[in-house]
Amino acid sequence: MSDSAITSRHQQWSGVGQTQPPLRGPYISVITNRTTNLVIRGAMLFSVGVFLALVLNLLQVQRNVTLFPPDVISSIFSSAWWVPPCCGMASAMIGLLYPCIDRHLGEPHKFKREWSSVMRCVAVFVGINHASAKVDFANNIQLSLTLAALSIGLWWTFDRSRSGFGLGISIALLATLATQLLVYNGVFQYTSPDFLYIRSWLPCIFFAGVITMGNIGRQLALYEYKFIQEKTHQD
Repeated sequence: MSDSAITSRHQQWSGVGQTQPPLRGPYISVITNRTTNLVIRGAMLFSVGVFLALVLNLLQVQRNVTLFPPDVISSIFSSAWWVPPCCGMASAMIGLLYPCIDRHLGEPHKFKREWSSVMRCVAVFVGINHASAKVDFANNIQLSLTLAALSIGLWWTFDRSRSGFGLGISIALLATLATQLLVYNGVFQYTSPDFLYIRSWLPCIFFAGVITMGNIGRQLALYEYKFIQEKTHQD
């Protein structure tokens, strides 16, 4: 038998157990790109923030909790056009910041990491807002204490992380200060303010909102990580 025949037969047998690696298409390359994923998550968080802002702001306006100038309401940008985009931007930053802080602190959030828990968290947050506008309490102090307890209960039920609580408090205080400045400059106003220019329960709403968007951001980051891991193993 010639050497060439032996060589060709050896090549055939050596290639029997080998499989060619799958081609890495442009779709997978885009999905596994970290910058692209960051943009996608930011856009999704922005959309969620805008939607919640429209729903919750409409609820507050209908109950006359917040009052905007007549020219703003009657214009094409009714009910303050800048509110939903601002809430969307804040939601995107919060949702992207939470998993980033978890990663840098080396404390991955593992408590109730499933979409059903995130949806329940959103429902509780909307319920807290509904209570602030619909439920009648004897006085503002009772309302504020009730909403504070509900907001902390939301954190304990769906988060329980020290980083989540710290970020929630810090961002809620910053958002409250920004709202005070807006009301002071006459952009809008609250009916029956009892805490300087705003309502005393507003920081509780901000805190609950931060925890909610943080949970959504964490879940999106976890879903992205699992997706990339699966695609990497397939490659």
